[in-house]
Amino acid sequence: MDVLRSIESEFRRYKRLAEGAIAQLDDGDLSRPAGAGNSIAILVWHISGNLKSRFTDFLTADGEKPWRARDEEFVSRSVTRAQLLEKWEEGWTVLFSAVGTLNGDDLMRTVTIRSQPLAVHEALERSLSHASYHVGQIVYIAKSLRGDRWKYLSIPPGKSEEFNKALKSGGSRQV
Repeated sequence: MDVLRSIESEFRRYKRLAEGAIAQLDDGDLSRPAGAGNSIAILVWHISGNLKSRFTDFLTADGEKPWRARDEEFVSRSVTRAQLLEKWEEGWTVLFSAVGTLNGDDLMRTVTIRSQPLAVHEALERSLSHASYHVGQIVYIAKSLRGDRWKYLSIPPGKSEEFNKALKSGGSRQV
């Protein structure tokens, strides 16, 4: 059970990291790509679509649902902050609902993703890696768009020693 709570905690940490980056942006930046890549809106649509597909009927149905329109997730779109956050929450809600029903015995059960059998723990690790990859992109895009107005979501450059001293004196581990 500790493994499940650890995985859930990491999902929640990456969700907060992306939200911290998104919160720093102006609404117009949400649909604007940094360079020739994806915008944050595209990445949010993709992460949400992936999580909804993978974790709807997680233990009983293939993780790539026939109703998912993956290619449409990558279409450029203009969205409001409210629309973006609503889409974001849709995927995470499905994920956390599914993970919340799992117990330690489920970790070795088999699920399928695109007809590939995986142990539940492998599917969770795969999904966590996928989410963290795209959250990293969201943070990178947000940082690129903010430039020198960026507020670091982890230890700022040149502040490692200060952070470590604070930890030793009982400060927070949160970054």
